[in-house]
Amino acid sequence: MTVKDLTKIDGFKTELLSDETLEVKTAYTGDLLSDVIANVEEDSVLITIQAHKNTIAVCSLSSMPAIIICNGRSCPDDMIKAARENDISIFSTDDTQFLASVKIAKALNL
Repeated sequence: MTVKDLTKIDGFKTELLSDETLEVKTAYTGDLLSDVIANVEEDSVLITIQAHKNTIAVCSLSSMPAIIICNGRSCPDDMIKAARENDISIFSTDDTQFLASVKIAKALNL
């Protein structure tokens, strides 16, 4: 699937859509960013509650094209600016991380 396909998932709000053609092969759910760096697969979407610009740095370092921010958290302006500079798309949702993970897994046919 592509980043654009994330825009079609029920309950996901697009905060920033960068390169919508980037491929999403899997997902990783986590809030401990050092764990994300150590374990995430390339071309994953990150599902987290960590809504700050350091999360963008982790995604950039790990070649992740998109982030889903859960539990209705808002994205600060510096996070959106960093995402724009690094071509990382941001989505938000009121869903829990579990529910967002289930939705992504279904979209990826996992």
